Amino acid sequence: MAHEGLWQQLDKLDPELTAKRAKCRYIADQGQYVLRLLNKEYVVDVGGREIFSQHDRQQQAGFLEQLCLLAYLIGAQDLPLVGKLERPETLPGGQFFFRGHHSRPTKKLETAFGRCPERLCEIAERFGAKRCEFGDASIEMYLLPRIPITIVIWAADDQFQARASILFDRTAASHLLLDALLTAANLAVDALIEEVL
Repeated sequence: MAHEGLWQQLDKLDPELTAKRAKCRYIADQGQYVLRLLNKEYVVDVGGREIFSQHDRQQQAGFLEQLCLLAYLIGAQDLPLVGKLERPETLPGGQFFFRGHHSRPTKKLETAFGRCPERLCEIAERFGAKRCEFGDASIEMYLLPRIPITIVIWAADDQFQARASILFDRTAASHLLLDALLTAANLAVDALIEEVL
């Protein structure tokens, strides 16, 4: 079974405390957590070892979505946001992690939105994102209930290529290991770009 080790870890946790840490709901009589990943509500059924859309049980979460949701339920901490944005490589351990194969998905953002940054803000409304005041266009959206991501685009022009930045609140690495945080960021970027196509 996919992610069996994560399921076993989740099984050992106190459900009420886990829901409080993760800022989500726990339905005790069904043994299910309900929480949002990007713009979708998911049900994490611990007993049945399955994760599906709250609106359609037949719509199972993909492998990467399951990884993010389970890792978050296990690792989330009851911490307020500090409001200090960090580049991924400045998070604890990030300097060595976010390189090579683990690079941030900024190139995709530059290609998709570099010629028309405002499109990012239009699409982001579908994800409940809010506009920010950085670059030529920027948004803040929630990957998971305690993890906002800020995406900034600087437009391409005659002299400069487009640039994109991905920023996290300083607390992000307290809730998710860096590999799961990168996975969640990639899911967000891919979801935004899909809306362009």
